[in-house]
Parts: sequence; C-alpha cells; structure tokens
Amino acid sequence: MKATIGGKLKSRKQRRHKQTKLNLVSLMDIFTILVFFLLVNSSDVEVLQADKTIKLPESTSTQKPETTTVVRVNGEQLIVGNRAIVQIADIPASHEQIKPLLDELKYLASRAEPLSEEQQATGRPITILGDEEVPYALLKQIMNTCAAADYRDIDLAVTQAAAEGPAAAGS
Repeated sequence: MKATIGGKLKSRKQRRHKQTKLNLVSLMDIFTILVFFLLVNSSDVEVLQADKTIKLPESTSTQKPETTTVVRVNGEQLIVGNRAIVQIADIPASHEQIKPLLDELKYLASRAEPLSEEQQATGRPITILGDEEVPYALLKQIMNTCAAADYRDIDLAVTQAAAEGPAAAGS
C-alpha cells in the first residue's frame, strides 16, 4: 500500500519537530572536575604586580614570598605600591637614605598595626622589585632606607628559573 501525499507530509513534519534531549549529567561532571582543578591550582601561585619596565633577575629558589609592601625600582622612578615616590635622577648618590622613600615608608608604618614582639626583632616585611640593571649602590640606598623605616625583613623579587641539577646538567 502506498501512503498518500498527506500521510507523507505528516510523517516528515513529525520527524522535523522531534524533541532532542540534552544529557546534563556528563556536562555537570566536567564542570565539577573543572571547579576542583581550579580551586587546587589557584592557591599555589603568588603574583606580584607586573611592571613592563622592570626585568627581574632569575633565581632557582623555590621559597615563595609573603604578601607585603612592595617597592619597585626601574631605570626611571621609585614606586611604593602604586604611587611614584621619586625619579631616579633626583636621588643623590652621596646620601645613605632616600628621604621621599623614608617618609612614605614611615607613613605606611604609622597606618599599619603595631608590630608584635616577634616582628620587632625582624622588623616589618617588604619586597623590593628591582630591575636587573639597577646599580648596586642604588639598591643599597633603598635597603638602608627600608631598614631606617623599620622595614628590615627585606625580600628581593626574582623570576624563577629552572633548577640546575644533575638532570638539567646532562641535557
């Protein structure tokens, strides 16, 4: 028996409007795994503010720095946090300390909570991001200024390089 034209059109129409079902179980599994992956891996990374004008030296140290006050120095200016303090050209080389930096660090210390007994021995923590081309004399001035403002727990930021060991030396 042949189907009539109306029957053929009706069956085609029914095939076109068939409801498709989306399997949400596998999609939920993927997102659950993704959430756990991101939670586990996000806590291991310490990101300091990137500054394109500073090229950090490389180090093989695996110790991670704590979040502290950050002093950035490039070839042009000295920056504490996000605030430019002084131009490098305006810093006299004959002085042991940099007055504008000292004033800013003392101001930040006055706004911070008092040091505990344990912290009084080491001083307040600070991280210095210095371009690898910064002269040692300037870096020494910055560290002397930090120590004078009671920021004696000084960390120098570096870019982590691959560790050189027996496996790396043989390659």
